[in-house]
Amino acid sequence: MCSSKKRLNKTLSVVAVMLITWVNLSFAQSQTEQLDELFKLYNKYGQFNGSVLIANKGKVLYNKGVGMANMEWDMPNQADTKHRLGSVTKQFTAMLILQLVAENKLALNEPISTYLTNYNKDIADKITIHHLLTHTSGIPNYTAAQGFMQNESRNPYTPEEFVKKFEDSALEFTPGEKFSYSNSGYFLLGVLIEKITGKTYEQVIEDHIFTPLKMSNSGYDHHRDILKNRATGYEKSGSTFVNAKYLDMSIPYAAGSLYSTVEDLYTWDQALYTDQLLPQRYMDLYFKPYIPAFGNYKYAYGWAVGKDAIGNTTDSIEVITHDGGINGFNTSISRSISDQFLVVLLNNTGGAPLYEITKAIRGIMYDKTYDLPKQSLAYHLLAVVQKEGIEAGIDYYNTAKYDDAVNLNENEMNDIGYQLMNDNKVKEAAEVFKLNIDAFAQSFNVYDNYGEALMNLGDYENAIKNYKKSIEINPANQGGIEMLKKLGVDTAKMEEDIVVPESLLESYIGKYELLPDFFITISKEGTQLRAQATGQATLDVFAKSDNVFYLKAVAAQITFNKAENGKVESLTLLQNGKEMTGKKCLVLDQEKTQFKKTN
Repeated sequence: MCSSKKRLNKTLSVVAVMLITWVNLSFAQSQTEQLDELFKLYNKYGQFNGSVLIANKGKVLYNKGVGMANMEWDMPNQADTKHRLGSVTKQFTAMLILQLVAENKLALNEPISTYLTNYNKDIADKITIHHLLTHTSGIPNYTAAQGFMQNESRNPYTPEEFVKKFEDSALEFTPGEKFSYSNSGYFLLGVLIEKITGKTYEQVIEDHIFTPLKMSNSGYDHHRDILKNRATGYEKSGSTFVNAKYLDMSIPYAAGSLYSTVEDLYTWDQALYTDQLLPQRYMDLYFKPYIPAFGNYKYAYGWAVGKDAIGNTTDSIEVITHDGGINGFNTSISRSISDQFLVVLLNNTGGAPLYEITKAIRGIMYDKTYDLPKQSLAYHLLAVVQKEGIEAGIDYYNTAKYDDAVNLNENEMNDIGYQLMNDNKVKEAAEVFKLNIDAFAQSFNVYDNYGEALMNLGDYENAIKNYKKSIEINPANQGGIEMLKKLGVDTAKMEEDIVVPESLLESYIGKYELLPDFFITISKEGTQLRAQATGQATLDVFAKSDNVFYLKAVAAQITFNKAENGKVESLTLLQNGKEMTGKKCLVLDQEKTQFKKTN
């Protein structure tokens, strides 16, 4: 009797195992199908073109090319297609620095003047290697310098020659005071590596990372080299693609010069779970989050550490991640340590929404709801205008703007407007800009663009009206003020600052929560009100009225909202045509030395 029970239980167990295996296989197939559909749509809508790899618990689950590596020869992207990494390079540079620290050849808290004796000593004495690694040095970012792309990006330089371009620039803040992303800092780290080793950055990274890990499809990208399976970089121009502008690869250097494949980056990811490249205590330093950076992320050494969303749910997961962007390419590597979940996206058409794609991938893999991409209303509108004329385009727009299957984006509408302007279709461009005003009436930029089109059409009266509206929304729109001056308008009053009573300014001081873990902190220095978003620089804000303020450093507006009792209860941030309201959750205590919770 007992033996028959055992046989029955054994039989049931076998059936159960078979059933579980079948269910898991079916689910895996379902995931693959969902991923195929996701990337098919992103590619169809011109929003992703590249290579993708997804791994979980150390095993590759999805590894494919999407779209074309070279559009002129119809050569498809594959898993082994080589893409430029942009700023994903920084994690490799940081690894080389820590290897030198582990060998006692560098000290993280030593001033860089100890090693870079030719660098401006007054500045170098204040900056440590830790500052460079964490973007807290205060050295201005050379790629953000005015006219940089036009004047410098095509020219070859040695590292020593290029450092001279920014070594005498005044620091933007006291080193260590705050985070401000700077390619200049990582460029200097490359120079440090060469100084200490006596070898080129390229040779050091080959010897200490790529060769030991057998990353044979990774390296320093040189335009002159014949590199098999290298993707061509493209950029969006309206609804089509064009070849990306040339960039001499001596310019990004240790901040963004590398190429790789999704497969090699999987090899890199797996190595980071070991001490193959670095003793564990230095690996801990490598991934330690040091300072608030982007949104709810903190910056480690070449990595951002924080939480990312899963699908379109409120669920999140701890990640170590970094993005990259360079002419014609944008890239992303996202690692979740808890289950060794990896997403690598390498895109060769620039500007792909990689964060949104990664969120959707997590939704699929964790069996959560997620969003499929939507077709761009703007680019479809452009195609209609080019083929059938502006009246047909307006008819299409008025119908499509209510369609949940398409996405209406302010910046894309601006893009197609300027493409029409560049094609000498100024009347059509003006109508597109007018449609954008209809959709994004709170954005200063839509009025500015419409004003430009009207001015080109000779309609100066209405051009002036729209420029004035633009400046009314954003008094910091200096470009609009300059255009009004050219049109003969007296702008003196527009450039006057409004004085707000100090007692009212005091009432605005506090911390406002716009999203979980994302705040705007309002402070005051003298009579100057200041704002700081989580992980961002502190910026001065200027009054438009008693309760509406604007920023000059970025195109944004802050409105303070009062409750019925007259107390300030929230603020509303208007930026890029979108509004976010955050409740006031912390105020200064009576001694004004620290924040405390509101009642």
